[in-house]
Amino acid sequence: MKIAVIGAGASGMAAALQAAWHGGDVTLIERNETAGRKLLVTGSGRCNITNEAVSAGAYACADGQWMETLLGRFGVRQLIEMLSGMAIPIHKTDDGWYYPLSESAHSVVDAFSCALAMAGVKLLTSSRVNQIRIVEQGFIVRYATGEREWERKFDRVVVAAGGKAYPSLGSRGELYPLLQKLGHTILPVRPALAPLLVDLGDLKSLQGLRLDVKASVWEGHTCLGSSTGNMIFTEWGVNGPAVMNVSHIVSARPESRLTLSLDLLAFVSREFNDLLANKRDSNLPLKVFFEAFFAPKVADVLMKYTRFSENMTLNQLDDKTCKQLESFLKDIRLPIKGVRDFDYCQVSAGGVPVTQVDPSTMESMKVKGLYLTGETLDVVGPCGGYNLQFAFSSGALAGMAAARSV
Repeated sequence: MKIAVIGAGASGMAAALQAAWHGGDVTLIERNETAGRKLLVTGSGRCNITNEAVSAGAYACADGQWMETLLGRFGVRQLIEMLSGMAIPIHKTDDGWYYPLSESAHSVVDAFSCALAMAGVKLLTSSRVNQIRIVEQGFIVRYATGEREWERKFDRVVVAAGGKAYPSLGSRGELYPLLQKLGHTILPVRPALAPLLVDLGDLKSLQGLRLDVKASVWEGHTCLGSSTGNMIFTEWGVNGPAVMNVSHIVSARPESRLTLSLDLLAFVSREFNDLLANKRDSNLPLKVFFEAFFAPKVADVLMKYTRFSENMTLNQLDDKTCKQLESFLKDIRLPIKGVRDFDYCQVSAGGVPVTQVDPSTMESMKVKGLYLTGETLDVVGPCGGYNLQFAFSSGALAGMAAARSV
């Protein structure tokens, strides 16, 4: 009873392990020289595995109930139990982000490699799949290793080859044409969790500085989506979770005129209003008031941006100006020029729509015995372990189902 798993990333390794643990004879085919290469860079090398706030509503996909079903079958608790059984203890930060106790993605990849070997999974590295052909009672998978090509028959195939993010790490979306030939719809693949290309205008001098903000993408008078978190100004625009989480909205509308709204008071609104009320009639300099909430360089830029003189004091502002000042700080608008490309994004959107896959088993609704997982599917979660959770969850479900169905 033979199962091929194509792609040895997080999703593929989870699929291979679960399939082997449930009695399958598993071959894991990977185009890189080693397994888990992309996993090594997650969480800045610390491997942000999942998040206590994981829920179906946090993901962008075609069907929220589909994601609800998937997470109900294999969610955060099941993932932590699986990893614990592989000698990967987990700890949670104060903000609910889960990491391995080692704080090392390398240790996670080593544990997976050991578990794969112990489970009897045959790992074929430096091997590129170039054909999946349906035959009676199974599939023929053709793959190239060096100068040689091989064909092998399998009863079930799990495609966990990823999308197009980080092509330097081997993820180039090369299997999408094969899936299309097998009858699947392939939505345009585009960057997600990517930095935004933005015209900073008078804020250019803030390059290198970080702020906690609420970032919203607007098309005319319509807000298309928003996210809160950390953001950094860069030479080409903005980066960080707050804006990366909405980048898939931007990449989906390459021809639209979009603007980015930054709410600089999102995390300090109450403190801002309290201090303003207490000092409203004082001669406290406006710059010093700004410095209560922002670094001095940010305060300097905001003073220039709002056209206030350096000597302006709070008691010189009338009520209307105070309201305008607060409104400005909560809605700084910057023109969006686009997103950075696949080399700079953490995941990609597009690919096979989730409506063509059974969320309980990850089996294709187009081809019986074919399972699709991870970034192969059109699913995007925010920063913070959501995408790794989906990769592990979808892979684990596919591996279990493939072995049981055989």
